[in-house]
Amino acid sequence: MSMPFYVSPEQLMKDRADFARKGIARGRAVVALVYDGGIAFVAENPSRALHKISEIYDRIAFAAVGKYNEFENLRVAGVRYADLRGYSYDRSDVTARGLANAYAQTLGTVFTQESKPYEVEIVVAQLGESASDDQIYRLMYDGSVADERAYVAMGGGADRITAGLEERWRDDLDLGAALRLAVELLGAEGDGGTRELSADQLEVAVLDRARERRTFRRLAVPVLEELLRGGTSSDNVLSSNSPESQQDPIIEDPQP
Repeated sequence: MSMPFYVSPEQLMKDRADFARKGIARGRAVVALVYDGGIAFVAENPSRALHKISEIYDRIAFAAVGKYNEFENLRVAGVRYADLRGYSYDRSDVTARGLANAYAQTLGTVFTQESKPYEVEIVVAQLGESASDDQIYRLMYDGSVADERAYVAMGGGADRITAGLEERWRDDLDLGAALRLAVELLGAEGDGGTRELSADQLEVAVLDRARERRTFRRLAVPVLEELLRGGTSSDNVLSSNSPESQQDPIIEDPQP
């Protein structure tokens, strides 16, 4: 009679964690950081169709690295959760904290009960009335949650990018300065070299505190090029909440 194959629970969890971490590290990095007018999200992503950064609700955004099909399922589930809660109760009852708790339960269940964990790492951010009210939550593949205050980096080279943010981030950065810092750190190589990232290789979005309800906006390539050159102030780009300004071609409206 053959003996059944046995793996200790500790070894099984370690193997799953190593598997998930390796998958996430292969992904191109995403940076979220607070600037003086809101929260900016910057990802190295040349695709115009497959987004790493998306809107969840009025003042809530979602960013992810890892396997696209897995974090896209999480994004869709988050949108449904937010819509149902906002419709059933009140729009103010939809919070990043509640969404992070829901994601943590899903990721934790998948990690412990399914044969393969999700190879994803996600950020859920909510824009507050002031910078002190902003919420940024980082969720790992196993459902663990970290409450970040000013910035977070995920994906390949995240430790190196985080070290750069710790050294150079300031709470008074304007949008252009914040984007230039994020892009510089995304292009840094582990061996000390650098890569030049052009605007069409980037996916950039913001939660803009100057807008009243739907604060999420994607930055199109032309305005991103200007901001990276330092030639356009964020006040000129995201200055008004009027319908006319929201139809400005330099800013792409979020997907429905």
